[in-house]
Amino acid sequence: MAEKLVHNYLVEEGLAPGLPERVDFWDETLRDGEQMPGLHFTVDEKVKIASWMDEIGIPIMDVGMPVVSDEEKRSVRAIAKEDLDATIMTAARTVKGDVDAALDSDADAVSIFVACSDLHLKYKLRMTREQVLAIAPELVEYIKEHGRKVAFVTEDTVRADLGYVEQLYNAAIDAGADWAVLCDTVGVLTPTTTRWWIRRVKEVLKPVTLSVHIHNDFGMGVANSLAAMEEGVQVPHTTINGLGERSGNTPFAEMVMALESLYGYDTGIKTERLYKLSRLVEELSGVPVAVNKPIVGYNSFRHESGIHTHGVLMNTLTYEPIQPEVVGNRRVFIFGKHTGTAAVEDRLKGAGVKASQGEVREIVAEIKVLAEGKGKEDQTAFIEMYREREERLRGVTEAEFWAIAEKVGLLPPEGT
Repeated sequence: MAEKLVHNYLVEEGLAPGLPERVDFWDETLRDGEQMPGLHFTVDEKVKIASWMDEIGIPIMDVGMPVVSDEEKRSVRAIAKEDLDATIMTAARTVKGDVDAALDSDADAVSIFVACSDLHLKYKLRMTREQVLAIAPELVEYIKEHGRKVAFVTEDTVRADLGYVEQLYNAAIDAGADWAVLCDTVGVLTPTTTRWWIRRVKEVLKPVTLSVHIHNDFGMGVANSLAAMEEGVQVPHTTINGLGERSGNTPFAEMVMALESLYGYDTGIKTERLYKLSRLVEELSGVPVAVNKPIVGYNSFRHESGIHTHGVLMNTLTYEPIQPEVVGNRRVFIFGKHTGTAAVEDRLKGAGVKASQGEVREIVAEIKVLAEGKGKEDQTAFIEMYREREERLRGVTEAEFWAIAEKVGLLPPEGT
């Protein structure tokens, strides 16, 4: 019998028995992702991203909110005309004008959303529970009458009164909702509370396909989405590179590879295209992928430490949980302060150059001297450039705002 070198106790001990038979990723890159401050995709860019997401195997995508602007409506229609395999979703508030704009966009389904917590009802909508309960099911029925599927979504679901969650969702389900989407709008769940919440909701909701929309404010988007799936939730929301408001949404690549590699779960996603899709969205969004971002970050498969490099050269599993080729990436050895002899030997061997141990050690020593002797000017300049760029990503500047105001006859404050 072959020696077992590593154990995956999640699989070996059957620690996630509640996983659904299949997962239907619902991507929000082109809707909630684009709501990231300063971010704007053109119509052509949205079509290109949607086509790539369809090719990689994403089955559901919310591609925009038509009532926002004429360009937004054009982008939704353009994607709908692409005849993609994915279900094309479009978003609307529980306002008839929003819904009519969504229905006019030719999308396959409408994601209709309304506030649920008393905090949002009181301070944002300025509506009572009863008022929301009266209008939401009517609009679900209205959408169904127009032959479209409906996802019923509430903002701030997980901070709402559970009794009201039960009442409101069941009314929407009775009206014909196809999906019930539960939202952690400000990312306050933990895996423990996620599992507790999903169990409680499943006890009180009528039969419906459950979905979760989880934000990443505390960095737990992936963990909480996986916890929801462990309780049987079939449809997790994601965005490419984790784009979205504030700290973003649950990142797609991390969810896919956690399920594939840690849970041994076949997601149906073409994982070898993950890296290229990430790069495409990075380029078109103008939002850089963090160097240390899991799976698709530039350092995900880079090694400098001599100890790590030696281990990877002997067996990649020592310091890599997955092979880079699985996600369309590649392994790179970086030469710097922490370089050891193994990386140098590998580089020389790959170039067909023979060297003695003494020569290898001499090269290593020179690399360390060179690396440690480099100044910080380039690094400082890069950080300054990045911060300046972030300032430019604020969208319409102060001066531009007041120029627009002047067009409608409003004078800006003195000194603006």
